[in-house]
Amino acid sequence: MPHKKKQNIRKLTRMGSGRSLGLTLPADILRDLHWREKQKVVVKRVGKKIIVEDWKKAGKK
Repeated sequence: MPHKKKQNIRKLTRMGSGRSLGLTLPADILRDLHWREKQKVVVKRVGKKIIVEDWKKAGKK
């Protein structure tokens, strides 16, 4: 099981003009959520955490 935890450690990568940072997400998590490439998501900051939600489901609240 320790191998699984290591798999979910990611590094932030500089993107574009150098002002933004990107993060890759584990493919197995994205498959479980049925998320696809170019899908719209909502990114929220809650305290010291970041929440990423499907745009359609987040808008239905």
